Amino acid sequence: MEPEIEQQSSALAENITDGSLSAARKIMLAMHPAEIADALEALPPNRRRVLWEIIDLDLEGEILMEVGDEVRESLVRDMDVEELRAATGQLDLDDLADFVQSLPEQLTSEILDGMDRQDRDRLEQVLAYPEDCAGGLMNLDVLTVRGDVTLDVVLRYLRRRGDMPRKTDRLWVTDRYGRYKGELSLRVILTNPADTLVSELCEHIIEPLPVLMTQTDVARAFEDYDLVSAPVVDDSNRLIGRVTIDDVVDVIREEAEQSVMSMAGLNQEDDIFAPVLKSTRKRALWLGVNLLTALLASWVIAQFEGTLERVVTLAVLMSVVPSMGGIAGSQTLTLVIRGQALNQINKSNLRDLLTREVAIGLLNGLLWAMIVAALVWFWFGDAQIGLIIGIALVVNLITAAYAGAMLPMFMRKIGVDPALAGGVALTTVTDVVGLVAFLGLATLLL
Repeated sequence: MEPEIEQQSSALAENITDGSLSAARKIMLAMHPAEIADALEALPPNRRRVLWEIIDLDLEGEILMEVGDEVRESLVRDMDVEELRAATGQLDLDDLADFVQSLPEQLTSEILDGMDRQDRDRLEQVLAYPEDCAGGLMNLDVLTVRGDVTLDVVLRYLRRRGDMPRKTDRLWVTDRYGRYKGELSLRVILTNPADTLVSELCEHIIEPLPVLMTQTDVARAFEDYDLVSAPVVDDSNRLIGRVTIDDVVDVIREEAEQSVMSMAGLNQEDDIFAPVLKSTRKRALWLGVNLLTALLASWVIAQFEGTLERVVTLAVLMSVVPSMGGIAGSQTLTLVIRGQALNQINKSNLRDLLTREVAIGLLNGLLWAMIVAALVWFWFGDAQIGLIIGIALVVNLITAAYAGAMLPMFMRKIGVDPALAGGVALTTVTDVVGLVAFLGLATLLL
């Protein structure tokens, strides 16, 4: 399937480049909106605008929801209000809320003004909650039943509706005041006698999602309980909406992409064809931070200039200790950041985790200290320098393990994303400690 999609995207890009717009339209007829969105993101801005102009208006809303924020912003910039209203008219409420939040305030107001009162009230209800919580993810299209009716009544109600919201795998049971009581799966409805009361079959498999539950915890609940949909309740336990698996998949993908991109100071929503100056400004800041850490390491080296002049071998081996410490520390850092994301690390097990990681650092330090010391002795014929680099390795690997475990905890406490800043901070620690340990010992002993 993937090769076929790649062929379609490549053919679409070639036709746009060649100006064969009729051929491009034919190719798009066989493509899903998400595939067209991928093709848009892969095109430079001038060709992207050409492709956008020939896309069917009925598909524009879905495609806008699939592209990254920067690409969406560039496309929306050339659309008028009426075109935006038409493009978003077919979107689900939760998708529409996400889209509206990404628009400039003026455009948001104009789109809301053009909606009928009921739809506007429903949208504003979702917009009242942060977009990264259950309330921001939820859809208000829910099917509810009372516990004092029979399955026959439920079936007649569903037939009379004639349609059900997408991703409906169960109905939600509430009392007369709308308070959540449980769930009734479609499987149960179809496989039990029609005269059975809903209250007799009502299940309570999971606790409903509090409206302010973070999207990370929502995703974890879906993973733990293999959910397709889940109810969302307010502080009074009143059912106000539901979250569905398609939105949770988006959350999981976005968080995974952000974890990778943030390590380089980037954002998963960045456009790969963003203007050069805009991208330069974003990357310049991160390069500046790294320059400061490099200058700090250089300053440390400068303090031992006299030692390096006397023993040239030290300059040859100087990068070994910081490099080994950086790798060892990044292993611990990655493990701890993952543990934080899964809520596996807390005050009760932090000491055990720290002890374990330091012990691993010590054992690895001793192992590689012996190997590197032997290699240095064999290479340069100097047992004393071999001993120095061995001791420095042990010191730096223990420090790297400790820093890799504690830095994410400290950063989370002060409100900094460990995935964004943890790598730079760890590199600084391992570089400085490694160089001080290696060159300091050399200064004392040589």
